[in-house]
Amino acid sequence: MSKPIIEINNLSKKYKIGIKQPYFSLRDTVMGFVANPITPFKKKKINKEGLAEDEFWALKEVSLKIMPGESIGIIGFNGAGKTTLLKLISQITPPTLGEIILRGSVASLLEVGTGFHPELSGRENIYLNGAILGMTRSEINKKFIEIVNFAEIEKFLDTPVKRYSSGMYMRLAFAVASHLDSDILLIDEVLAVGDTVFQKKCLGKIEDITGKGRTILFVTHNLQAISRYCQKVALLDKGNLVKFASVGKVVNDYLDYRQKTATKRTWAKLSSSPGDNVVRLREVSLWEDLRPAKDSVDIRSTLRIDINYQVLTSGESLVPSIQLTNQQGIIVFSSNHSVEEWNWKKREKGTYLSSVYIPGNFLSDGNYILRVVIASYSPARKHISQRDVITFCVVDSSEGDTARGGYIGRIDGVVRPLLKWNTKLT
Repeated sequence: MSKPIIEINNLSKKYKIGIKQPYFSLRDTVMGFVANPITPFKKKKINKEGLAEDEFWALKEVSLKIMPGESIGIIGFNGAGKTTLLKLISQITPPTLGEIILRGSVASLLEVGTGFHPELSGRENIYLNGAILGMTRSEINKKFIEIVNFAEIEKFLDTPVKRYSSGMYMRLAFAVASHLDSDILLIDEVLAVGDTVFQKKCLGKIEDITGKGRTILFVTHNLQAISRYCQKVALLDKGNLVKFASVGKVVNDYLDYRQKTATKRTWAKLSSSPGDNVVRLREVSLWEDLRPAKDSVDIRSTLRIDINYQVLTSGESLVPSIQLTNQQGIIVFSSNHSVEEWNWKKREKGTYLSSVYIPGNFLSDGNYILRVVIASYSPARKHISQRDVITFCVVDSSEGDTARGGYIGRIDGVVRPLLKWNTKLT
């Protein structure tokens, strides 16, 4: 029996709150001591979890065995430890405790900005990445044209990548990681920055890779992609491995976890609420026909989503939006704030309430998960992009005044609008 290509034993990673983790060198350590010679000798209070007041476990005692050729999905809420796990496997950052045994070469596609040297051109970075993987120049040459064609950057091949747009950078990064010969491919949810055509192209390449025996670890919130391309799924929650099993079993548990967020979510501390120095999210709540919604709502009811947010910096034009996803991971719809007067108005500091209405007899029955985004248009940037904010279940009615009518069987479709029909004898 073959050995696991990735073997993870009791892996833990500890971070300090509010401090960006450096890549440590002797020079960093010496300079840090010179700048603050007392700090290393200060005695810290350690709690029962082995943490000081300013520390937290991003991963805690995670163990996994992944066999050659397996495609593994990694899912969980924001902050569950998914990206941290990939960074540890790719050896971008060291673990605090535990070990990782790799029996093959690793190519990783993590957040935009990793993997390429900004001063080098696209061409030079292709050869650099190939050399890091142990490939000869002639081996890279055989893949070169295919990489360039996939990335669609022929005109900018000899331009330093620091001048690339995020889309160009992402296309080249994916092309390099997916075409060069590594045994293990790590993919974080970077596909979210590309357009729809590019995402489909990348998913098609992932499908091609899975049929060629390479091992893939795939972090995504797209449950459709998980179900289609992965054989097993690891569910992480607050740094802990909750479950590692077949796709169907784990996805169902994930949906159960999501439902625990319920129909109202409040962030009591401004400093820890989603957002940045411009705006922060304070509360999101669901209302059914003018009353606070319970976990289940009637398919006929008008729903209102209230988004409370605090503007911290004056002078920004802010546009709230929502995205609703069903239990299959399909995006049912997205909706941007539609009042032009507010969309271009420079906001003053203060607390704001934006509300969006979903008409009754529009959604199908089933579970739904809400994502909230607050962005600026000029320049374009996201200040808040919070997934899994609230969840709710739409329950069908058997009283005949819905799109179901008197039919009692299954009705397909991501929405179920009650449309106006007319019939006449012609």
